[in-house]
Amino acid sequence: MLNKELLTKHLNNLKSKLSEDSEKLRMDQNERRERIKYYQSWTKDRIMKMSAEDLLAYLSRLWAMLIWGNKQYVVDKMIQDNGFDQLKKEIEELIWGTNAIEERWEKARKSIKGMGPAMLSELLCHVHPNDYMIWNRRAYVGLNYLGVEDVPSRNYQVSGKKYKELCAVSKQIASEMKSMGFEDTSLLAVDYFIWDELQVLDNLSAIHKKVKETKDKDDLTKEESKFVHNDVRDALRDIGEWLGFKAEIEKKVADGSVVDTVWESKIGNMGRVMYVFEVQTKGSIDSLILNLLKAKNNPAVQGVVAVSDKSQLERIKKHATDVPGLGNILKVWDYDEVLNVHESLEFVNVSINKLNLVPEGF
Repeated sequence: MLNKELLTKHLNNLKSKLSEDSEKLRMDQNERRERIKYYQSWTKDRIMKMSAEDLLAYLSRLWAMLIWGNKQYVVDKMIQDNGFDQLKKEIEELIWGTNAIEERWEKARKSIKGMGPAMLSELLCHVHPNDYMIWNRRAYVGLNYLGVEDVPSRNYQVSGKKYKELCAVSKQIASEMKSMGFEDTSLLAVDYFIWDELQVLDNLSAIHKKVKETKDKDDLTKEESKFVHNDVRDALRDIGEWLGFKAEIEKKVADGSVVDTVWESKIGNMGRVMYVFEVQTKGSIDSLILNLLKAKNNPAVQGVVAVSDKSQLERIKKHATDVPGLGNILKVWDYDEVLNVHESLEFVNVSINKLNLVPEGF
């Protein structure tokens, strides 16, 4: 349920601000029209005919890409991880497919590596601004502030069904905007409202509070477990990149050992060091320990880290204690802490990248 009183208060605030600042109103409307026009121009056929340069231009304009200084690197990784033709096919099916949005959303989030809810929803909203909302951390803060129940705080919780429900809430806000005489009542305009009015100080600062938001391993369904695993795996890769490492996912580091995430750094002409991470949401602890032990066979591996929920980490540490060559070097990391660190670094990177201190492609 939306808090209608709170919603009306902030819509009136926005209406008053825009009436006093016609230039902002004009600029915002022009920006929305331009973005919609650009993304709608990428028809089904045109997407399938994209070159790698086209894809870079297409994705670089997304607000979800503001966290990255080197967008070329990110897009190249997407192409490498998904396959170029397959990546284009998945994007085309998400945006222009005829199946219900719940089905298209589920397929995309399972199939496309490197694209989370923020990027997927932004593409949908720019092409279908009256049907689909943009879902990101700011939307979470805004809807939570308005009293919407069961707002997902983690990416794994944004299922196709949940995304459809969130779009319905956004449409309620759009309907209220229309009744109050707003000229633009698209869901993209709702997103601007959320950013302009609903990022109140107490809620915005709450983004970075350390809270236990992810279920423990034993409480996750099989499907949720897979999404948590992949979210954490990808967050570890992003953190490594932002810290200056070469970071990869699903990397073979030794015979019989493919690990979830690797951070790698070269030390002059002396060689390289690697740090490996294994994320545990389901499966055998013995298998995790064996995989990390095999990873240590690579002399470049200087650190091994098990990542899971708090209760599972205690069991992992206990099992590893009696394993020669591993118990004394194994590090553990709560995956809620990983996701909180990722959110904080994301905030930092967006802020710094807005300064344009380093030219694109430098």
